[in-house]
Amino acid sequence: MSSTSPSDLAVAFRSLPRRLHEARGDAPDDVTGGPTAELDRTIARAARLLGTTGGPEEVADAIDARHPEDWDEAVLDELRTIAMEAGRVLRHIAGLTEGG
Repeated sequence: MSSTSPSDLAVAFRSLPRRLHEARGDAPDDVTGGPTAELDRTIARAARLLGTTGGPEEVADAIDARHPEDWDEAVLDELRTIAMEAGRVLRHIAGLTEGG
């Protein structure tokens, strides 16, 4: 994911609510609550990194608002890491709801 552009990251963060809905399906909160809270903490890390608050949409908006020349490579790398972590958590949630 090291070559992921800021616009790709914005799309990834915007897709998190849909992906969470798909991963959870009809599973009860007691099955997915812990990992869902972990996903929320992961998104909050991205928001703090960008100096914003809110959920994935606000993170994506903050990414889109930054001019390309204003990106620090370390910040981009951290956002990439956070996005990968969010994906891992979503896969975990999906695994919990597949009857496993």
